Amino acid sequence: MRLRVAAGAPAALKVLAAAGAAAAPVRLVWSGPVERPLAPLSPPWVPSLELDSGTILFSPNAICQFFFLARGEEPTDLTNQWLEWEATELQPAASAALYTQLVHGKKGLEAVEALGKLLAHIEQNLSRRGTAYLAGDTKSVADVVVWGTLFPVLQDETSLPTELQALRTWFQSMTLSEACRKAADSVLMPRALLEFKSYLQKQPPPSLAMQRATSNEPEPSLQEEEGSERALTEEEITAAADAWACGAAGLPKPWQPQKPVLPVEGMRNVLITSALPYVNNVPHLGNIIGCVLSADTFARYCRLRNWNTLYVCGTDEYGTATETKAVEEGLTPQEICNKYNAIHADIYHWFDISFDYFGRTTTPYQTTIAQDIFQRLLARGFLLQDTVEQLRCEDCQRFLADRFVEGTCPFCSYEEARGDQCDKCGKLINAVELKNPQCKLCKGVPVVKPTQHLFLDLPKLEERLEPWLEQSWASGDWTANARYITRSWIRDGLKPRCITRDLKWGTPVPLDGFRDKVFYVWFDAPIGYLSITANYTDQWERWWKNPQQVELYNFMAKDNVPFHSVIFPCSLLGAEDNYTLVNHLIATEYLNYEDGKFSKSRGVGVFGDMAKDTGIPADIWRFYLLYVRPEGQDSAFSWSDLMLKNNSELLNNLGNFINRAGMFVCKFFGGAVPNMVLTLDDKRLLARVTLELRQYHQLLEKVRQRASTVTGVAVNMASMLAVLLQPYMPGVSLAIQEQLCIPPDCFVLSHNFTCTLPPGHRVGTVSPLFQKLENDQVEALRKRFGGGQPENLAVEPQAKQTPPASEPPPAPATVMAPGDPQLIQELTEEVAKQGNHVRQLKANKAEKAQVDMEVAKLLELKKQLALAEGKSPEVPVPKGKRKK
Repeated sequence: MRLRVAAGAPAALKVLAAAGAAAAPVRLVWSGPVERPLAPLSPPWVPSLELDSGTILFSPNAICQFFFLARGEEPTDLTNQWLEWEATELQPAASAALYTQLVHGKKGLEAVEALGKLLAHIEQNLSRRGTAYLAGDTKSVADVVVWGTLFPVLQDETSLPTELQALRTWFQSMTLSEACRKAADSVLMPRALLEFKSYLQKQPPPSLAMQRATSNEPEPSLQEEEGSERALTEEEITAAADAWACGAAGLPKPWQPQKPVLPVEGMRNVLITSALPYVNNVPHLGNIIGCVLSADTFARYCRLRNWNTLYVCGTDEYGTATETKAVEEGLTPQEICNKYNAIHADIYHWFDISFDYFGRTTTPYQTTIAQDIFQRLLARGFLLQDTVEQLRCEDCQRFLADRFVEGTCPFCSYEEARGDQCDKCGKLINAVELKNPQCKLCKGVPVVKPTQHLFLDLPKLEERLEPWLEQSWASGDWTANARYITRSWIRDGLKPRCITRDLKWGTPVPLDGFRDKVFYVWFDAPIGYLSITANYTDQWERWWKNPQQVELYNFMAKDNVPFHSVIFPCSLLGAEDNYTLVNHLIATEYLNYEDGKFSKSRGVGVFGDMAKDTGIPADIWRFYLLYVRPEGQDSAFSWSDLMLKNNSELLNNLGNFINRAGMFVCKFFGGAVPNMVLTLDDKRLLARVTLELRQYHQLLEKVRQRASTVTGVAVNMASMLAVLLQPYMPGVSLAIQEQLCIPPDCFVLSHNFTCTLPPGHRVGTVSPLFQKLENDQVEALRKRFGGGQPENLAVEPQAKQTPPASEPPPAPATVMAPGDPQLIQELTEEVAKQGNHVRQLKANKAEKAQVDMEVAKLLELKKQLALAEGKSPEVPVPKGKRKK
């Protein structure tokens, strides 16, 4: 192999380091900047590798990967993610930073300003994973490639921020390795760098537009790009003042769609789905933020923008998971579905999820639509028949569907992998590939037997899928992880996918020879979006067969991506019936619980039906889950962080601002918004708020102390915040609307900051929006949800497990030994502490509901103390009544 590199070229650094790290047998050829490259299309200064076969590689990353593959090191999914991130996000920013160093002469932190978020991304991943290298505890091609891109910019270590300790440790370790050190000494020679600088001076400055286009990060505001003190133009100030003066009359009238909601000619018609939750279990906080809450927030935003919006969801009820749960609970599949559908609906209602329709997949429409799509695929030659080896349990006398089998993952050796997918590494599995398989029903060892199944011919559909994907990616908004996961499926080559299963609970296959089988859930389940809409309106085809007028948004966690980006689109493309395909696919990473994962069996984590029993309002849960939403990487729920965010962001900042604006109106101006005489500074404030509003960012400006104008502007800002908060915290938004008496017609989201509460507008009674979370309250909740909860607590219908509001909540189950001195002492202290807390609340005239809740806690503690002392606890007598 002949490796051709140019001294001074930064791209040469990574390929030489990779060659050294992989001990690749290459013949090194040094070239000058004006020499003709090996490959005609190769740009100057870029290395190339000529293989013994005559093939030429001239992508630096491809060359690095080739060296490691030749040594037998297959890249992991995490390695591939780092390589894609480096190519699409890090390289453009590093090129811009190097240009500012060599051409503009900038030094230190100023030179690497464009790398700030990207360096923080590396720091966060290294810190969170606790590994020495990017993809694990051993060096991989990802480490060499990322180091090679960073080193030309960061070789002066004063450029690396001191707070990024994990990054500094990794970077120094890589720099001191023999392969990297030799590469740096060979490539970055002073004379060669001067030649490279001379070349750069003749080139236009690198643009970061490509970086922004491929990033999940929002476009920076004008202020962020140009500094917080950017001068406003006279036109901006005048336009903001004019918009303010228009008042509520300047707002568009809120759109009131017909019922049922149907597409409207000439309007923006937005169809939103969130991944259908499995009916067989109770959703935890990660499930809620990953699908329904993210979609709900966007749906609310769309409605505020006056876009004609339909948001549908429902429970996914067919398949092995339901049959398995039915066996576990001794119920029929239909009974399981009825039970858990009610639990799901109740949870989402409490979280204030604004579905236009929440349905289910066990309906006649599901059968009709799924079988129609199947028949169209069959008629067009997109289905195959084949004999497959499948696990059969002779004891149960049945072929075992994927989820009736567990075993050891063939990829990562996880011992509890399911027969369709490994929860640890995320790879899809064929059940016969499992090591040490076991039947979940009888714990017996299944045997491999042949059986006939139907397959979707994905290779035949690939030529239709790829052009559609390119068009959707170019015009739509797909998150980076959704693009990466989809590309990895395409890159590996599509294979026929089985769409039938040997089950009873599912949509029956309407084909002779297969009528004893049902459709596989991942062929069937996405069709549930269509059938759920059909149960909402018999004109469902106006949404789902109308790509010319409808924009489709899919929300999901990353494990659902390939089914929504590859398998389901292939089914609809092959059906050739003008189906609406996804335009925007938004996928999250995973939300963990404290330092681990949610686990129903171990009682770890907060599940949906438990959240309301904590006494924390739904809007606080919504706010915090959206705050820690795992967009670019996994994140974690933390009780202490929840307390901090509630007490600082909500109580101290947002709550105090809105409360003071309203109280000033009541206290100093008789409850009516005062007259306002805007100075030039006030108009500049309006202009800045307008700029931020157009970027959908809230602006916190330091308001000067001039009573009437300041108060009037502040209370109008509170009115605007009520609208902005509605997608995230609808209950808080409604409270602000009621307290400030904001007219309903003002609840529409405009691009301008207008005076919706004019002088003379009367506000109502202003009261605090948020309550402080105390440390002892949070610690009690942390302990309660840290493990050991009885599993069946969360699976009973909510009506059976939640007492009426007038009754005290049940105390956590505690085994008490009467006469235990330590327990009596602890409970005595708890009773005294809770008693003081109740008295303090009453002295501060706290709301009755909060006082009642804390009194109930006090009574329960007294009951536990009586039991511990061996006494019979007395039933408390309501005030005004005495025992006879």
